Amino acid sequence: MSFNKRLVACAAAVAALSMGLAGCGSSANDSSGSSDGVVNITYMHRLPDSEGMTLVNDIVAKWNKEHPDIQVKATKFDGKASDMIKKLETDVKSGEAPDLAQVGYAELPEVFTKGMLQDVTQYAEQYKDHFASGPYSLTQVDGKSYGLPQDTGPLVYFYNKAEFAKLGIDSVPQSADEFIDAAKKAAASGKYIMSYQPDEAGNMISGLAGASGGWYKVKGDAWVVDTETDGSKAVADFYQQLLDAKAATTNPRWDPSFDASIKDGSLIGTVAAAWEAPLFVTSSGGTGSGDWQVAQLGDWFGNAGKTGPDGGSAVAVLKSSKHPKEAMEFLDWFNTQVPDLVSQGLVPAATTEDAETPSEWGEFFGGQDIMKEFKDANNNMGDFTYMPGFSAVVAKMNETAAKATDGSGKVEDIFSDAQTTSVDTLKNLGLSVAK
Repeated sequence: MSFNKRLVACAAAVAALSMGLAGCGSSANDSSGSSDGVVNITYMHRLPDSEGMTLVNDIVAKWNKEHPDIQVKATKFDGKASDMIKKLETDVKSGEAPDLAQVGYAELPEVFTKGMLQDVTQYAEQYKDHFASGPYSLTQVDGKSYGLPQDTGPLVYFYNKAEFAKLGIDSVPQSADEFIDAAKKAAASGKYIMSYQPDEAGNMISGLAGASGGWYKVKGDAWVVDTETDGSKAVADFYQQLLDAKAATTNPRWDPSFDASIKDGSLIGTVAAAWEAPLFVTSSGGTGSGDWQVAQLGDWFGNAGKTGPDGGSAVAVLKSSKHPKEAMEFLDWFNTQVPDLVSQGLVPAATTEDAETPSEWGEFFGGQDIMKEFKDANNNMGDFTYMPGFSAVVAKMNETAAKATDGSGKVEDIFSDAQTTSVDTLKNLGLSVAK
């Protein structure tokens, strides 16, 4: 499914818990210094701001009270992420864009390529230690920073510990061979400890492969593309073995059949993004509540204990901002308001304060402090850079991944198609690609 459908599905489930999932933000407002010396900053976001959350305007009000010389006005953008990008592009050209806008990590390189962002490396450096290094790297292009990370989607492993015990699986297997053997054993009993999600290949599988080595980098004035890394080959081999043995479910993530597999107790383990925790609570319909746990990824994909990104967003400083220093000062403060951001349903990228696990999540996950697991995953995230136009790569990967479910294709084809599509997309955007 499309990113927008992923977002709608996530938001709908999270809303049931009075929680939310972040997207990206946009709009426009004048930002200038007033005659009395006050610097005015504008910030556009797409946070849920639903009932029971600490509203963005209330968070900002605390800043404004404590910082009379830097006043911030926040505005919520209710449109689609793609509409936000279009509006931002128009507003930057007209000089009416906000100082700050929330931008998905996968979208940031595209916004950068369109000349919409401001290099704020000199200001970002002083705040670098406030955030996990993996998410921080996602706010950079060619080593230069264009904002700060807000929330993350590190990939982790969700599993039903009680069901594992019934199958005689004492703990989450740590090697690929051990995991595949356990998956075959579970499948023989009608249980599945892994899912293969064709509609999430572009997001999840790219993150898994990228955990052991990024796909994209900038060298000089050209993009270097390598989607067929050793990590990619390890991911392909892992999933192909599971598919060949019929030891993984193949229900698309955003199809009702995926939720049904959790409710009927057949799916008892899967890789998932951290932001999916509240979705599992809703999707389960109560099945297995209190038995589920979160674990770090094993070394199943040649990732040496590292994980990769799936979702999350940064807040970037737009090119037209006249006050990047003050904008970054506020941004660092806002993105480290951990309890307030958690109330919005986010997994914060900040390391300045431990996030507390919401009670609804804790109950489902057996009292486990899953926010600690997500923090550990953040700190274990490999460096990964997205390329401009990555959405086209995601679409092609998803299309190819679907063929592996019926045997008309192989998992390894996902990565070869990603290579071709990446190069073609960059060239179609008029960008140089290194050979």
